[in-house]
Amino acid sequence: MNKLSSSYKELLERLSGGDRLALARLMTLIESRPPEVYALMSQVCKLARAVPRLGITGPPGAGKSTLVDQIIRSFRACGKTVGAIVIDPSSPFSGGAVLGDRVRMQDHSLDPGVFVRSLASRGSHGGVSRATMEVSVLLDAFGMDEIIIETVGVGQTELDIMGIADTTAVVLVPESGDTIQTLKAGILEIGQVFVVNKADREGADRIASEIQSMLKIAPSPDGWEVPVVLCQAREGEGINEFLSAVENHRRHLEARPDLAARQAEFRKQQLIEILLTEIRHRLLASSSLGSQASSLEPGLAQVFDLVRDAEKDPYQAAAELLADPKKLAKILGIK
Repeated sequence: MNKLSSSYKELLERLSGGDRLALARLMTLIESRPPEVYALMSQVCKLARAVPRLGITGPPGAGKSTLVDQIIRSFRACGKTVGAIVIDPSSPFSGGAVLGDRVRMQDHSLDPGVFVRSLASRGSHGGVSRATMEVSVLLDAFGMDEIIIETVGVGQTELDIMGIADTTAVVLVPESGDTIQTLKAGILEIGQVFVVNKADREGADRIASEIQSMLKIAPSPDGWEVPVVLCQAREGEGINEFLSAVENHRRHLEARPDLAARQAEFRKQQLIEILLTEIRHRLLASSSLGSQASSLEPGLAQVFDLVRDAEKDPYQAAAELLADPKKLAKILGIK
């Protein structure tokens, strides 16, 4: 693991001292994935306190951002500091977030007790960014009392949030469309709390009833009774009921006899995710070299070229690479 330079050490010291500029700088560094990222995050983890993370997910147009805005207001009214991560669609040109921090949460931009960070999804199909976990740990290490993660809103594929948030709220509206199909697509398994937003509109009671019926058919495996909360986020109605449901779920998790085992499993899955992310990054970096790398590593880049040119199918190529650990190690940059 690379040693940290004096500049990184200084940033960590400033982070632990509550320096917002250091927090923002470290977030930018994490997204750029410098060689020191693992040594850096290892030190950040030592400062973290395992603050609960609240995930907000659901289809586009459900009012997730408005709900997050009201949640932040409620937490601040209680004197809590809040870190919010907003996953935005990636720009097809720059790869950056289309919507910025100030556009999404302008009212909180001058509040020293709130830090909002927009992250580009960068093509993630699970509704969250690659750097989401690291940024959440940075907010934890910074000393935030509450951490909120709002997903990109891709609807039926927002499964990655399950591996990051301790409590996930699924936000729907009366006009969400084919509710039963949405729930069957897996979103039913994601939520520990369901929110029917814009509840003043026709059909709100119907969709709430449908969700409750589905939950009775497929109850939570850990015994948690998933609540369905009617809400009008824009007017601030139902926010207290929602936060009460979140707090009840947190108590439920803390009271579980297998809490230690679940935390251990989470750490193991986090390790696996870190490894998979790095392996994918290295494979993509190697493949982008194409035939240009053949003079440096004879026979290495040709694997990618043969698959690209349809001279070898990807399964055959994968099997050959897995059977040749030395060649695979070279691709991954392992000496």
